[in-house]
Amino acid sequence: MADAIRVSGAVSGTDKSLSFETGKLAQQSMGAVLATMGGTTVLATANAAKDVKPGMDFFPLTIDVEERAYAAGKIPGSFFRREGRPTEDAILTCRLTDRPLRPAFPDGFRNETQVVLTILGADMANPHDVLAINAASASLMISGIPFDGPIGAVRVAHTQAGEWIPHPTYEEGAASTFELVVAGRVLDNGDVAIMMVEAGGTTDSFKYYADGAPKVDESALARGLDASKTWIKESIALQRQLVASVVATKGPIVPMAYSVTADYTPEVFAAVERICTEALKPAVAIAGKAERNAATDAAAADALAQLCGEGAEFAGQ
Repeated sequence: MADAIRVSGAVSGTDKSLSFETGKLAQQSMGAVLATMGGTTVLATANAAKDVKPGMDFFPLTIDVEERAYAAGKIPGSFFRREGRPTEDAILTCRLTDRPLRPAFPDGFRNETQVVLTILGADMANPHDVLAINAASASLMISGIPFDGPIGAVRVAHTQAGEWIPHPTYEEGAASTFELVVAGRVLDNGDVAIMMVEAGGTTDSFKYYADGAPKVDESALARGLDASKTWIKESIALQRQLVASVVATKGPIVPMAYSVTADYTPEVFAAVERICTEALKPAVAIAGKAERNAATDAAAADALAQLCGEGAEFAGQ
């Protein structure tokens, strides 16, 4: 088995540490990183198709979070002992990961890309969602897939004492009055460009406020966002250290070859609207489903011929 490449760093202001490891698991993937904080471990794998599917007019990025009962040392409770469908928490983690990553891919990149985040260990103390964002970014950084990263993420909690603490445990989060999940990347001038913010009060926020805890106003939020930049920089520095270690051990990371698909111009949209509006009016008014579908298909084929047929305005596009 290949030797693992591992980097680790302390989370400032806490007794926690964050580590990234690659080289042992999922070696067939373009990029695979094991991220660990405490006893919580997330395996992130990143892969992209070599070619673009015909007619692809958007970036097909898929973020998949796989929760497993064995991560918590349990056996599924269903009759067949099978894993169930994704939980609400898993779906929200997918969205939380997608939001900061998607803008970091180049415009016009249309290759199908998939990042799978598998929860291998859950210590029931450290949440896996923010760890998954950092792991996903790290796996993309060593994959060769075009990605303008790294992206760092942190959850900060506003304590009843009025302080912002990073990477709170479940217990610390429940005892806080407010939580922020912040993701961003470091600019050339050293500042952090915030790319995503998720904010919300905790279950017992109003109880804590009634007991005298300081409320989270705009100035407190600004302090939280500013404080988060320190821990985002730490995650990004650790990811860059991982990339440097991979390059030093295995050689340069080879960028994948890809083509850029130009987006449709305003002229194309205007032409489609001009031709299709009148053609589709009678079609959508047909009550029968089969007849309506046939009419809309005929209208679409006619519009395509007018726009892209031989000698047409957008021929060959």
